[in-house]
Amino acid sequence: MSPADVLESCVVMVAVLGAGPIGAAIAHRLAERARVRAVRLIDESADIAAGKALDIRQAGPVGAFDTAISGSGDVLAAVGASVVVVADAVAGGEWQGDRGLDLIRQLVKAGSKGPFVFAGPSQVGLIETVARELHVPPDRLIGTATSAIAASIAALASIEAQLTGVDVVVAGRPPALVIGWSSATIAGSLVSDRVPAHRLLAISNALPRLWPPGPEAIAAPTALVIEALVAGSRRLHHAMTVLDGEFGVRGVAAMLPLELGNGRVLTSTIPSLSPQENTALVSGLERRR
Repeated sequence: MSPADVLESCVVMVAVLGAGPIGAAIAHRLAERARVRAVRLIDESADIAAGKALDIRQAGPVGAFDTAISGSGDVLAAVGASVVVVADAVAGGEWQGDRGLDLIRQLVKAGSKGPFVFAGPSQVGLIETVARELHVPPDRLIGTATSAIAASIAALASIEAQLTGVDVVVAGRPPALVIGWSSATIAGSLVSDRVPAHRLLAISNALPRLWPPGPEAIAAPTALVIEALVAGSRRLHHAMTVLDGEFGVRGVAAMLPLELGNGRVLTSTIPSLSPQENTALVSGLERRR
């Protein structure tokens, strides 16, 4: 059965917690891609959530999508969702710290069984806390803000190579992300054979300026991750996961290439890195323990 068949055979509802800029951008991207049946935008500012949902719905005839999208002020409306996206509230910004933990605790106690996708750049610590204190299985916790950085690095390398289709691994935990230039490829050859070393170094040095990514940059890979969680995917997705022994580290969230499906992280891939890249990655992770 293809991913499209899976989506057609079930009612897929995605709940987005927060109608702030990130949450609204993700809801819009999900709606216009029309790969899920329904999107529920949830915020304490219920009128604003409903208004943004209406705006997106009214864009349907222009964008040629008819995804059902609604707004709600009740966080428990997320219980039963196929995927719960933790984004940013209209008042208060990103869900993080104790405020974010209490939000997830409500849903866990109410019986939420789907995966949690953390879309905010400031939510890396929250992912780890939810795993540690609420005992949510790590394979149900995915972070996607860093996914935008991986796409940006590939785009910059494509510009330097003057070819599209750079395949490069970006791993680690912001701000200590490591780019796997040693194994990056394009058009069947190593990127390092096509792009001078000093230009690759310039891209690496630009990493701090790329963080944090904006709402639209986050929304694009987040929608792909959600669709992969629901219907599976033939590709790996760069996203945050809670390490369970990879690189000798446990309980720390880091970005790796992930295989997603059945509502969880199926496998995480240990990237091929040079000794220097691997040392930088492990050192960055160990400092976060």
